[in-house]
Amino acid sequence: MLSNILDRISFVALSVVIVLLPVFFLPFSKIPVETSKSLLLVIGLAISVIFWAAARFSDGKVLIPKSNILLGGAGIVIAVLLSSILSSTSAISFFGIMFDIGTFWFIFAGFILMLFSAIIINNSQKAMFIISSLSLSLGLVLLFQLFRFFMPMTLSLGILGDKTDGLLGNLNNLGILVGLSGIMSLFVLEFFKVSKIFKWILGILLVLSLFMAAAVNFSLVWELLGLFALIIFVYKISLSSGKDVEEKAKVTNFPAFSFGIVMLSLLFFMSGQFIGGFLPNRLGISNIEIRPSMEATMSVAKSSLSKDLVFGVGPNRFNEIWSSYKPAVINATRFWNTSFNTGSGFLPTMAATTGLVGILALISFFFLFISSGVKMLFAHIKKGVSGEIALFFFGAVYLFIASFFYSVGLLAIMLAFAFVGIFIGLSSGAGTNKVWSYSFLSDPRKSFFSILLLIVLMIISAGISFKFIERFASVAYLGDVFTATDMPQAEFAINRALLLNANDLYFRTGTQVYATKVNTFLNKGEALTEQEKAELQNSFDSALNSAGQAIAYNPSNYLNYESLGGLYQLATTIGVEGASTKAIEAYTKALELNPQNPGLKLAIGRIYLAEGKTSDAKMYIEESLTLKPDYI
Repeated sequence: MLSNILDRISFVALSVVIVLLPVFFLPFSKIPVETSKSLLLVIGLAISVIFWAAARFSDGKVLIPKSNILLGGAGIVIAVLLSSILSSTSAISFFGIMFDIGTFWFIFAGFILMLFSAIIINNSQKAMFIISSLSLSLGLVLLFQLFRFFMPMTLSLGILGDKTDGLLGNLNNLGILVGLSGIMSLFVLEFFKVSKIFKWILGILLVLSLFMAAAVNFSLVWELLGLFALIIFVYKISLSSGKDVEEKAKVTNFPAFSFGIVMLSLLFFMSGQFIGGFLPNRLGISNIEIRPSMEATMSVAKSSLSKDLVFGVGPNRFNEIWSSYKPAVINATRFWNTSFNTGSGFLPTMAATTGLVGILALISFFFLFISSGVKMLFAHIKKGVSGEIALFFFGAVYLFIASFFYSVGLLAIMLAFAFVGIFIGLSSGAGTNKVWSYSFLSDPRKSFFSILLLIVLMIISAGISFKFIERFASVAYLGDVFTATDMPQAEFAINRALLLNANDLYFRTGTQVYATKVNTFLNKGEALTEQEKAELQNSFDSALNSAGQAIAYNPSNYLNYESLGGLYQLATTIGVEGASTKAIEAYTKALELNPQNPGLKLAIGRIYLAEGKTSDAKMYIEESLTLKPDYI
């Protein structure tokens, strides 16, 4: 039957997204690993949706699980949509620079992944395929990273840097994945009846996961590994409660693997660096990542929500509220001038930027998901529960907890949504939830409007993917800017990037390109010809235009005003009339958006000093030193 073939293609496309997301990247390109994964996500989802819709033309039936969890997920999408619409810089909140984590389109993609995982992956056979394939995929990632510890340059593949770079970005993101692979392997070993070969593979994967957890030495991973190993231990013991001795022996043995991991996690957690630092020191790995603490994140969120309580400032704008409300104590660190795009974790960042509506939507979703999972587990505790359902429930809970305490990347968030969707699909297939069924071929009116909606769905899916590919191509051109060997090449690259994806980061980069060209003329050290003077003027005008467009695109980002101030400061050296006044105006506006930044005050002081206004210069320099007393 044609619908079965189309459904199978849809399942394969969705499986490719879930299974290959950990390992996918574009080697020997200028595309960051995280951006490469977004390409697979968008294209794979679009193909899955299109073929699923095409299959409905054939059988005339739509089956969707009746799940409150899906309604909770839709509530998050609506909350983020409203917050994005009401954001003063909607373009940043809807898409960001390049499908930024936390933007509306990112959250919407996660919901679509969850929805279609629930619709398509609805039986144990499909679930086991995902489990086995994903286990192998995770194993490949861990093996690749292990070899990179010893051969970082050989396995750089033209895109990765030192040994701490990998297919998931930084080491802490690798650690989160290591924890997931360990929990999945442990769960299958404890609860599933699989072949001896697969058991050996899972055993090796579990050992490799523990080794990599020790190499990464991320305390959160050991805490979560220990916690979930303890839960698995208790749950397996509970499954045999109330049964006679003979039946207990058939149901379960002592969960030695779980108990061992609990003890190992406790050892690493209690010992600190005494044991935890041994393997990283041997491998020459330094896992240092700078991010806001939970306390600083909550402080910034509280200040931001006091001003924009209901809908927040808008998704993907944490860097702006960090600049406005960061604690003054940050200036005492080396990271006083660092602009953080996320807080201590993904979920706190979402809460800080989407307001009360977003917070309530997140709480509702997690309440519905956790209560449904716990109810399902306890309702079947005596007779046992489908191992696949429990595995995906525990996997999703692990990833969501990790995303609360850490700013996880695209992979962890999308796998969490996919796991929730599979949990819903398996629950509905097992009869836990009812399935909503809609048939339309028998009624001409229903048939017309239903087919029309399906066609619109296919067109929208294709259109979004084409638009994404266009913006995706701009990333390569942006990379060309920084590897260009001459100015014409750099100008061409930034202009192509802006043509495909105009945003304030690209505009600021354009400002830097043209400012560099201006400096090239100024540093010649000889009289300029009339042609060179004209080129200098054109370069300055182009730089000024780029800086202005960056501000127009996002007037809430202090970096755009700082870029304009720096350009006018440069213009003072070529005698542009009123340049110093305009530079001070730009820096002053940047200060309004980032009042705790001593560098901006110092920049204004230097301009006044160059003009001979000593008293004004002294005032700003003293204010700069008040903010940062150790400012050299």
